Amino acid sequence: MLEVDKINVSYGEIQVLWDVSLIVNKHEIVALIGSNGAGKTTTLKAITGLLPLRSGKIRFHGRSIENMPTHKRVELGITMVPEGRRLFQYMTVYENLRMGAYTRRAAEKFEDTLEWVYGLFPVLKEFRNRLANTLSGGEQQMLAIARALMSRPELLLMDEPSLGLAPKIVTKLYEKIKELRENGVTILLVEQNVRNALEISDRTYVLESGRITFSGNSKELLHDKRIVRAYLGIV
Repeated sequence: MLEVDKINVSYGEIQVLWDVSLIVNKHEIVALIGSNGAGKTTTLKAITGLLPLRSGKIRFHGRSIENMPTHKRVELGITMVPEGRRLFQYMTVYENLRMGAYTRRAAEKFEDTLEWVYGLFPVLKEFRNRLANTLSGGEQQMLAIARALMSRPELLLMDEPSLGLAPKIVTKLYEKIKELRENGVTILLVEQNVRNALEISDRTYVLESGRITFSGNSKELLHDKRIVRAYLGIV
């Protein structure tokens, strides 16, 4: 579905990504892990068109999209749940969801998508008339995911979805992520909680200082000595 081919990305004169390549197949959950500052969010921003490439290719269903503006990529079926949720805090839950359905395709299927989203996250239906800033952290994260789903994405990019959430809430959130895959949504997951990311995903890429250093089957990487020592705190 998605092919990122040797992309190089800079902030001004400072290069952040070097020849980053990765593949996401349909119906997979693929994790991208690494330490703070490794370039994980930059990779997602490059895929969505929020940052330009210095060089390299990005293909979606075989079509080159690296020169396509962000809103066109959303129309193709690529949507991101940003780190920190970025909700419209003084709008209601329903209004936030309405804002997620701004493409023509999404607007045409708004009512059907809304019922699907409410089925995934029943609390959002219950709180549909509440302002976003009155929700708990877990509820806000669910709303951020639901707003992204309103665009009917084929590929959902998720940037640190568990950040700042209590462990019990994280467990529930990850159950919902697995449910999304069962509903046909393909997911590229950036997550600092490495154990959770490895346990939920099919494959994992490790990004270090702007470079993919290794990758593999997630369950196998759970027992890889390099991962265990570097990210799981076990010697």
